[in-house]
Amino acid sequence: MGSPAEKHLKPGGHLLILGTGALATLFAARLAQAGVKVSMLGSWPEGMQALKTHGASLLLPDGNRISQTVHIWEGQPPGKVKQVLVLVKSWQTVRAAQQLGPILDTDGLVLTLQNGLGNREILVQALGETRVAQGVTTSGGTLLEPGLVRLGGEGAVSLEDHPHIAPMAEMLKQAGFEVHLVNQVESLVWGKLVVNSAINPLSAILRLPNGALLENPSRRLLLGEVAQETARVAQAKGINLPFDDPRLAAETVAQRTASNRSSMLQDVLRGAPTEIESISGAIHRLGQELSVSTPYNTSLYWLVKSISTG
Repeated sequence: MGSPAEKHLKPGGHLLILGTGALATLFAARLAQAGVKVSMLGSWPEGMQALKTHGASLLLPDGNRISQTVHIWEGQPPGKVKQVLVLVKSWQTVRAAQQLGPILDTDGLVLTLQNGLGNREILVQALGETRVAQGVTTSGGTLLEPGLVRLGGEGAVSLEDHPHIAPMAEMLKQAGFEVHLVNQVESLVWGKLVVNSAINPLSAILRLPNGALLENPSRRLLLGEVAQETARVAQAKGINLPFDDPRLAAETVAQRTASNRSSMLQDVLRGAPTEIESISGAIHRLGQELSVSTPYNTSLYWLVKSISTG
């Protein structure tokens, strides 16, 4: 007899992905290539149409391109779903939770790999603690056009060790992702927040790919200062970060994803709302609550808001 995960996966497994942006397209292409039946639900008309017409396409570092057929749900999905991967922007999480309420099976599970703070709490409030799991991914991609993403760096997928996570963990492993189950996922969420708070707003304001932030001494200094400031907020909140040196962590990710345009830069360039509220904005507000000064994050918060839509 197979494992519980294998039973859920036959034949090939089925997964609903909420989102049509860079990460959603990346995960859809990889999962569909591995034999998972992928459905997608989103609100971006151009993205939905491209995915419906051409499939989810991924441009690999060696220049090869893979395109995989995915099913696009338009309107309310029929029936109930058991496994859902949420990859919408953080400002869309409330709507995503409302969409999932009527269609998530009683023993279904929603996994969020979103950036920023607060996404898990929004989903739990709508769906219940037992039907939500949180994870972190360090994979990245640049959306070249609707439905086509360039891989911007391979990374691990760390998942909360939830009682119902096995089917999705198995799907991700089948798709070639490096999957880890962890007990303290909040530490990793904050670790990613430290890095994102340093890279994303700076890249968006300066209109530069991640690696270019290290090419100028002033940029590199600012990157490190932001990372250290966010780490001080984490420390005040009692979070044990997954690294000792926040500056080095941010620089390492910027170097590893040198050619990648951060998701926030991609949003600014295409005139879309950014996730600044759940990254720099969240740090600014927590800093006030915990009496930790956050001049770098606060300045970046208002600067990004001044150049972005929504």
